[in-house]
Amino acid sequence: MSRFRLAPLLACLVALVAAAPAHASSSQTTVFEAPRDLLNPQTRPAALVTLQHLGVHAIRVILTWNDVAPTPDAATPPAGFDATNPASYDWGQYDDVMAAAAARGWKVLLTVTGQVPRWATPGGVDHLTRPDDLDFEGFMTAVGRHYGKQVKLISIWNEPNQPQFLLPQFQDGQPASPRIYRGLYQAAIAGLRASGNYTGMQVLFGETSPVGTGHVVAPLTFLRDALCLSATYKMSSSCSKLPMAGYAHHAYTTKAGPFYVPPANDVTIGVLSRLSTALDRAGAAGAIPRGTPIYLTEFGIQSQPDPYLGVTLAQQAEYLGISEHIAYENPRVKLFSQYLLRDDPTLAGPPSVAYSGFQSGLETAGGRKKPSYSSWPIPLTVTRTSTTGVSLWGLVRPATGATNVEVEVKDGGGAYKRLLTRRTTSAGYWTIRSTFRSGRVWRVVWTSAAGVVYTGSAIRAYSAAGKLQR
Repeated sequence: MSRFRLAPLLACLVALVAAAPAHASSSQTTVFEAPRDLLNPQTRPAALVTLQHLGVHAIRVILTWNDVAPTPDAATPPAGFDATNPASYDWGQYDDVMAAAAARGWKVLLTVTGQVPRWATPGGVDHLTRPDDLDFEGFMTAVGRHYGKQVKLISIWNEPNQPQFLLPQFQDGQPASPRIYRGLYQAAIAGLRASGNYTGMQVLFGETSPVGTGHVVAPLTFLRDALCLSATYKMSSSCSKLPMAGYAHHAYTTKAGPFYVPPANDVTIGVLSRLSTALDRAGAAGAIPRGTPIYLTEFGIQSQPDPYLGVTLAQQAEYLGISEHIAYENPRVKLFSQYLLRDDPTLAGPPSVAYSGFQSGLETAGGRKKPSYSSWPIPLTVTRTSTTGVSLWGLVRPATGATNVEVEVKDGGGAYKRLLTRRTTSAGYWTIRSTFRSGRVWRVVWTSAAGVVYTGSAIRAYSAAGKLQR
């Protein structure tokens, strides 16, 4: 999880046409990440009930090496330490979260990451600098032995292009973190194989954050360097193809919305084609398997009161739906995600400190439900297609098969009226075309088999380029 501060450079917004590709996804897995709520035994029971109501079927868990390792602040490991033995670690609340997921039949995406124990860095210098590959291989052997029968989707290292997760990012003016990460990834594969539970595992590479700075390696630069590729995607003869089930990325956008267009080596949700193209070129160069899919393992839209990245509460609900629709229309995307159930608390200090966390939750830090809480289980997008027409796209996330949804409209200050009833696909998706009217808003109403009524928040129409249609 990283925060990046980018001004909403309207000059960078371009009229991107959001027409669906010929082979859009028929479905995509969605994972939900609520670390503060699920890892705390006091808040976990209520969070599990809420996630069940929201239609969650899979969660992301970030397993931090430093959290479970023995004597993590010591410069050397304890005497007699066996890095490959799961009994050498204190798995603590991670085990309880895994058990809760298993009891509900939820899948788990496990991201194994730093910070790291000091004894795994050169000279025990800190918790981030050049983690030792062999130490990480031992740890991943233990992870594979402990969780390998339960977890089959594993991602290696959260945002390794960010300095708060891996150091150094640059050395002598050149990116250093990509090659460090390559070694860690190879060590992870070796450790998982040694665990005896590697068969059937899907291991993800990347987990990159979306935007580069003077301190953060841009994601496409990171991808090329980690795969030993030149700027023209020529592979170094000293490297070989890496095995991977997919490339993981965090396609956060800015306050400008889902269609923001960043600099060329950055990848936000509106320019996913950049990542698809880069993976195609890497596959053609022999660096990775051809057709490597994309896993958007962390995503969210930040809302007010964040003064830097926060949009209005109504926009958060709309932008979440638009972003998921963008991902759905990209056939390479196999997984989408929501980061946070509840906003991070506001800290004391100036705005840069007060909002240094994330306000991407479906609830405020105080527990008040935002409009996105209502819309997330039944997301809806309304795209203006002509002077008088709109296209609606939606998903009934809690459904376990084809079901009926009701679409309602409200014009001006009037009451909602039923527009039509639509049957979804077996995966819960649906589309219709309807009429545009100035001032009209749309919402979805769905009733579960148990009689629970879900009423979505009001959704306005946007152009295919992301401009609000009034």
